[in-house]
Amino acid sequence: MLTGKTIMISGASSGIGAAAARLFARRGAQVVLMARRAEALRQLAEELTEDGGRAHAVAGDVTSAADVRHAVSEAVRCFGRLDAAFNNAGWGTAGLPLHEVSDAMYDQIMDVNVRGVWNCLREQIPVMLEQGGGGAIVNTSSTAGQFATGAVAPYVAAKHAVLGLTKAAAADYGDRGIRVNALVVGGTRTPLMEAAVRVMPEEAAHARAIQRRLALPEEVAEAAAWLCSDRASFVTGAAMAVDGGVGAI
Repeated sequence: MLTGKTIMISGASSGIGAAAARLFARRGAQVVLMARRAEALRQLAEELTEDGGRAHAVAGDVTSAADVRHAVSEAVRCFGRLDAAFNNAGWGTAGLPLHEVSDAMYDQIMDVNVRGVWNCLREQIPVMLEQGGGGAIVNTSSTAGQFATGAVAPYVAAKHAVLGLTKAAAADYGDRGIRVNALVVGGTRTPLMEAAVRVMPEEAAHARAIQRRLALPEEVAEAAAWLCSDRASFVTGAAMAVDGGVGAI
């Protein structure tokens, strides 16, 4: 399904990103892992290599264009090309009304979730264009990208923006073979969700879901794997719900 593809994953040190790294590697991809936590990345890369996969860890912050550029260049240096990317890094919180959100929190949320995706797209797309053969990019949005979920207002705004960037990029590069899609992710058992449930009941995180539960990171990774694969060859500009049915009601 992903055999021979080189795939860059941001936010790869834990949660959905780490689950995607394991899944992609098992399915034959060479994975380039990017996140701020260098030691966690190193350990994950070692784990994947010991299991017979091919992985390269590149510590960096998606809010830094230079760090993203370095990660993309490392993908090409190590594996010869960049075929796909899972732009998954994100950050947010819950429990604060809009007027209590500080400027610093607003800046951090917008930088990680919007500028982070922007930086990744800006660096990944030129490489895919230059090498030819197209490519596939998946951006992580959220049900907060479609309606207010209880997350802080800047996070809701940021995840709406991720969907906008996804659609615009898909329109810009669809005729050049690059597909760009987004995952609309519902409540998932990640470190970010664990932090959120400290300020609200866990049931609130999946109250709107038909399945009445949180997703496992691996379930979200499966959707990303399909979108990165050639099996999704006629899918671009999509906002794919992986939300347990939240969007259905």
